[in-house]
Amino acid sequence: MPAGSITARRDLLTRPGAADGFSMKKIWADPLFWCFLAAGPVVCLALGRLLPAGFAWGWPPAGLAALLLIVLVYPLLEELVFRGQLQPWLRGRLGVALPGPLSAANLLTGALFTALHFLFHPPLWALGVFIPSLVFGYFRERHDSLVAPIILHVAYNAAYCLILGRL
Repeated sequence: MPAGSITARRDLLTRPGAADGFSMKKIWADPLFWCFLAAGPVVCLALGRLLPAGFAWGWPPAGLAALLLIVLVYPLLEELVFRGQLQPWLRGRLGVALPGPLSAANLLTGALFTALHFLFHPPLWALGVFIPSLVFGYFRERHDSLVAPIILHVAYNAAYCLILGRL
């Protein structure tokens, strides 16, 4: 495999020119990452307890193919587009510093991510993706990498499918 192809693949997951570079060790050593990784299933379990018996989200469709799409394919594609392309593009153009840990680019990316979910999902489900979207964007910026948001997105979708989706 040519050396250039490894560099090109790495650039898809990391921001080129990041000052301290990308490191999986940094993600694995980040206690906040682990807290948010654990939060997905905990929130799904809490929602499952709070919702009335027989509550139907109307999503996801049943079957192994649907599970693979929802848990693996969609998170990867969505993160490549939203956190990999759109959020850095907005951040470069806006450069607006907000109080707190979220950037204007993250908020706008999260709003668009949520709005597009209204096209294919019930309204309650679509609204429910806004906070996770901000979490994914936060870790994109925190680690200058798509690895953390992809892992979180896969974990959150898996928790949703297995706990609430009743696949």
